[in-house]
Amino acid sequence: MSTNKESWGTRVGLILAMAGNAVGLGNFLRFPVQAVQNGGGAFIIPYLISFLLMGIPLLWVEWSMGRFGGKFGDHSTPFILDNMTKKRLWKYFGIFGIFTNMGVMAYYTYIESWTLTYTIKSLKGDFLGMGIDDVGRFFDSYVDLGSGINLPGWGLLAFVVTLTLNIYILSRGLSGGIEKVAKIAMPLLIVFGAFLAVIAITLGDTGQCTDCNSHVGLNFLWQPQFDTLANPKVWLAAAGQIFFTLSVGMGTIHCYASYVKSKDDIALNAMSAGWMNGFVEIVLGASVVIPIAVGYLGLDWVKENAGFMMAFKTMPYLFDQFGSVMAILAGVAWFGLLFFAGITSSLAMGTPWMGFVEDEFDWSRNKAAFTLGLVILVLALPTILFFEKGVFDEYDYWTGTVSLVVFALAEVILFAWVFGMDKGWKEITGGADMKVPIVFKYIIKYVTPLFIAVIFITSLFKPLNGDLSDWTQAFSQLSSGEGWPWANDSIINQVFHLNTGIEWFNADGATDMFYVDMSRFLLILTFVGLGVMIKIASNRRKRLATNKVEA
Repeated sequence: MSTNKESWGTRVGLILAMAGNAVGLGNFLRFPVQAVQNGGGAFIIPYLISFLLMGIPLLWVEWSMGRFGGKFGDHSTPFILDNMTKKRLWKYFGIFGIFTNMGVMAYYTYIESWTLTYTIKSLKGDFLGMGIDDVGRFFDSYVDLGSGINLPGWGLLAFVVTLTLNIYILSRGLSGGIEKVAKIAMPLLIVFGAFLAVIAITLGDTGQCTDCNSHVGLNFLWQPQFDTLANPKVWLAAAGQIFFTLSVGMGTIHCYASYVKSKDDIALNAMSAGWMNGFVEIVLGASVVIPIAVGYLGLDWVKENAGFMMAFKTMPYLFDQFGSVMAILAGVAWFGLLFFAGITSSLAMGTPWMGFVEDEFDWSRNKAAFTLGLVILVLALPTILFFEKGVFDEYDYWTGTVSLVVFALAEVILFAWVFGMDKGWKEITGGADMKVPIVFKYIIKYVTPLFIAVIFITSLFKPLNGDLSDWTQAFSQLSSGEGWPWANDSIINQVFHLNTGIEWFNADGATDMFYVDMSRFLLILTFVGLGVMIKIASNRRKRLATNKVEA
């Protein structure tokens, strides 16, 4: 039995911490860009359907699995899974519940440090008077793009400061650290987001171009388009956003929920955290970047240039159009809310490791937090030093995308088919402060695993571009002996480099592929290392149990 005595202080603190886990940079940076790149309003319907058929069910599954594990004193995914079945192999699927968080935290904390730097610089007024190209060049110089090996002095310092802050808060525990931060960060995040959304909604026609009107941007994002529902590309993007935004398939929810009491509600708590995340993402996230950008640059420009880096390369310029005082206020609000969104998520990513080593190796909170900081520092350095080589994107692809789908599929199969849906339903509804619709019992057992399996298989074999016509053409080419036209982001192509071949070195030295594959090797070593630690922990449990019986 674990000697870990952590617990949540209040129900409000738990819900805010869970919402903070879900509400992250993706709500404000990834969601609006995904919407633009997938047809605006065409994206919303698949997104909402994915939320209902996959997002909410997975939230209930992970909350109930976590609370179930907590009854046995387990606060990490490997041994939460181990308690749900007699098959010992399942605990090794739990590696994903620690590994994914470490991999994501490594590059996520780096982005988080950008938001801290930009908040300070916005407060100082450093972006005032800068043109859009100047703002872009500032970001490039900040990460030192284009050099052989990045040595971004201030960027590296900001990362170390941000990581240290995360580690310090984690060392303070759940109620004394994470919960306190969530109670401050989440309300401020919503206030800042609402402030910016009001500016965007009231901006209207700026006269900068023919369609430079924030309302045009809002209409583009919110007007449904039913003719795109047959497009697998849009569905894949929408489902992927649900994984990313709700933080399902990571193990963080397992860990957080394992600290609730055995009779505490999880059904309403899960819904509250999920819908709060949805509100922040759909209402606030969609009401800031795109409408303001359309208001000054036009819809065509946004469609052409929408991307993750708009937050840093474009928004300071757009805020400058408001006038000096409002530019400073908007900049601090924007980058401040991003920082709060980032840190509440990165803190959640650190807890699975903390729970694992505290439970299985009796480490103190300080030791657990310190070792986490060292591991994240080692994993993060390649994303910082070789940012322009594609290492950052490689981490995001494998730990922030593929791992989520693989583990979510495994856990829902375990919960509904191995543990058993009848027992699982009792876990979901036990102590519930709401009546959970019985239809979700069958959605979790049949629809959700099928939904995720289709996503995984589609991601494996995705053809070039991934539209419906591309799938039709791909099958036609395959049947005629021309081969399958792999998409660059299909899992099969990513693993084997089918479209490019393997080239680590050329006349100029090491290629980008070399850096990418070496970073992949580092991730594999991390995964294997965690597997070894789980094996050691399992043997330690057996030994302690034997000694207890003999005594």
